[in-house]
Amino acid sequence: QVQLVESGGGVVRPGGSLRLSCAASGFTFSEYTLSWERRAPGKGVEWVSSINGAGVITNYQDSVRGRFTISRDNAKNMLYLQMNNLKPEDTAVYYCEFYGTRGQGTQVTVSS
Repeated sequence: QVQLVESGGGVVRPGGSLRLSCAASGFTFSEYTLSWERRAPGKGVEWVSSINGAGVITNYQDSVRGRFTISRDNAKNMLYLQMNNLKPEDTAVYYCEFYGTRGQGTQVTVSS
């Protein structure tokens, strides 16, 4: 059974940084593309970034490109999202996503 557990969220000031983590289990981790998604208050879920199984192909939503970095450690079955220069509009619950399955999410709040 696929299980995704996100962690690393918190409250930061604009311009601050956070590193999100996702522990995955229940599938052959290194063979699959994984994604980060987010749900801002009052809005639907939106895609943020994806990384292929080997970790060499990455894609980003335009609003986060250059500020966020997705990575993975296939030896540890871990997915990461390094978020720098955070903005208030990045406030959301962030989810690790695998083919329609998401974890419980981790809250990121950017506020002065």
